[in-house]
Amino acid sequence: MEEAKRIATDVKNGQLKPIYFLMGDEPYYIDQIASFIEKSVLSEAEKGFNQMTIYGKDTSVDEIVSNAKRYPMMAEHQVVIVKEAQHLSRTIENLAAYAAQPQPTTILVICYKYKKLDKRKKLYKVIKKEGVLFESKKLYENQVADWIRKVLLGKGYQIAPKAAALLVEFLGTDLSKINNELEKLYVVVPKDTEITPQLVEKHIGISKDFNNFELKKAIGERNVQKATRIVNYFAENPKDNPFVVTVSLLHNFFVQLLQYHGLKDRSPKSVAQALGVNPYFVQEYQVASKNYPMKRVSAVVSNLRTLDLKGKGVGAHNMGQHDLLKELLTAIF
Repeated sequence: MEEAKRIATDVKNGQLKPIYFLMGDEPYYIDQIASFIEKSVLSEAEKGFNQMTIYGKDTSVDEIVSNAKRYPMMAEHQVVIVKEAQHLSRTIENLAAYAAQPQPTTILVICYKYKKLDKRKKLYKVIKKEGVLFESKKLYENQVADWIRKVLLGKGYQIAPKAAALLVEFLGTDLSKINNELEKLYVVVPKDTEITPQLVEKHIGISKDFNNFELKKAIGERNVQKATRIVNYFAENPKDNPFVVTVSLLHNFFVQLLQYHGLKDRSPKSVAQALGVNPYFVQEYQVASKNYPMKRVSAVVSNLRTLDLKGKGVGAHNMGQHDLLKELLTAIF
């Protein structure tokens, strides 16, 4: 995130490089940087003759080089953006000769999603020397809530930890998808407002009462009645609440609970660091540890692994979501 900001700042200040090679497993920052360059380098009047977007599946490295070697018309620079360049992975090394001696008036942007260059090869080395080589790494699930918090802070908002957890649970680790949902909030929620679970439920459509987050909490508290209500809701809305997602989240929770039992230092800060969770949620592990001794936690983890296989059709023929969810509660309680 910080590196992406630095690149954007340099571009804004006119500190341009002849090649920007944007690669990696997280497409969000690749799209953001490419879009910023697309909008910022040339004026609207200059773009008509001096800016082009081409797609990897419809071009070749030779064509990219040919376009990059053109001179700008009535402008200091031309911008050539290559999207979906991962389709050229077999021949991308052929770009090395141009990268070693790039056209100084061309800004060449390569969007190489879900792949990375081989650091041992020439192309990687020359781009690192002559241009910008940016690797966009996928965030781990336990990092996404903090990413949401930072993004909202930059826009003038705060977010409640539970609201951030709801977004992560519902949207996963796809930053582009999360950002699209946050855009909805910017339109309807005034700045300097805390984003609450109620606002998330109202404007994004995530139920604050019937979700995996609340199920995990109810199970940790051994609140059988509440857990049953949530499970019944899941059974009636299977498309929005896939069993595989539910059992995976609960499995992770009990694995973390097993880790909690093994900790010597159980201060909130230490627990949050050891388990990779927000300090706000440490109390859930404290409560659950009293309701599930270590031996029981081990048995639950084993049961959930078996259920995960059943949910994927292993050892269970035509077992419906409702039956799987009922068995889930039995395996835990």
